Amino acid sequence: MKDLKYLPAYLIPVFCVLGIFLKGYWLFITPIVVFGIVPLLELWMPSLKKNLSDSEKESKTANKFFDLLLWLNVPIVFGTLVYAFYTFNNSFLTAYEVVGLILSCGIVAGSNGINVAHELGHRQESWERFLGKILLLPSLYMHFYIEHNHHHHLQAATPEDPATARYNENLYKFWLRSVTQQYISAWRIQHKLRKVNNYSIFSVKNDMLWYTLIQISYLVTVGIVFSWSTTLLAIAIAIVGFSLLEIINYLEHYGLRRARKKSGRYEVVREIHSWNSNHALGRILLYELTRHSDHHYRASKKYQVLDYHDKSPQLPYGYPTMMVIATIPPLWFSIVNKHVPHEMVKLATH
Repeated sequence: MKDLKYLPAYLIPVFCVLGIFLKGYWLFITPIVVFGIVPLLELWMPSLKKNLSDSEKESKTANKFFDLLLWLNVPIVFGTLVYAFYTFNNSFLTAYEVVGLILSCGIVAGSNGINVAHELGHRQESWERFLGKILLLPSLYMHFYIEHNHHHHLQAATPEDPATARYNENLYKFWLRSVTQQYISAWRIQHKLRKVNNYSIFSVKNDMLWYTLIQISYLVTVGIVFSWSTTLLAIAIAIVGFSLLEIINYLEHYGLRRARKKSGRYEVVREIHSWNSNHALGRILLYELTRHSDHHYRASKKYQVLDYHDKSPQLPYGYPTMMVIATIPPLWFSIVNKHVPHEMVKLATH
């Protein structure tokens, strides 16, 4: 029964589909649940610090059920979006209903899309990484695969990483910097790969070129099959989707810094360089993304066996709650700054 605990992650698209079916104010049920009810429940639910035994980890790593839970998000995400596009194109929705539709689908694209894509993007099997890239498509963020795997995991918790929030940097300034610089970084990485492997910018090996063409084709297909106004809806959903990713990026390394050695290189990434959260509901809904410290410490580990580390800086609340708090910078600074390790504050401010 414990293996079934991740099934509630599917409630997000379920609520989204329910809202689309019922329309009206029901279209806001997904954001209300995710950013209203879940944070309230997290205040009441326990923080679970227990780790699995070695034998349990071995068993759960080999259990394909946990992989299947991820794979199923591909038809779920795209099925939800097709239903949303069809409803938008064949119903008269008021302005507030369209806003609700965008927010709800954007949350699905972020939680069941990008979040799952992140996990699959670290897998050894190429077809699983392919599924991860497909799940980045609805948020028009396929470049995340290159930037995250080739740069972020190397430069996390350093000034060179666009996805690491600086100490006292507010969410909105971070969002603009991270969105633009990660995209530029992805092209730079592709350019370096192209030079090393000696292929043309128009080569089939140029992933960034493929990602661009695939994302344009996706938007054009939506326009042809449904309508061009539906294409605008798809773009709006994508913005919400990747914005949720950037809010999570903001949480994950805010104010944390790796020390620079005398050689000029940074110390290796350790458990202390990512924020951790053990709040049960956030862990379930985000497939253990909240145990981010262990993910960076051992990126190859599957989500179901990630560990809690006492050394890791702990967020005072779960990820969904902290995402809401992050949108109010003075509140965020007043709550989180006192939890940033003193030695890292010194590194960040000098």
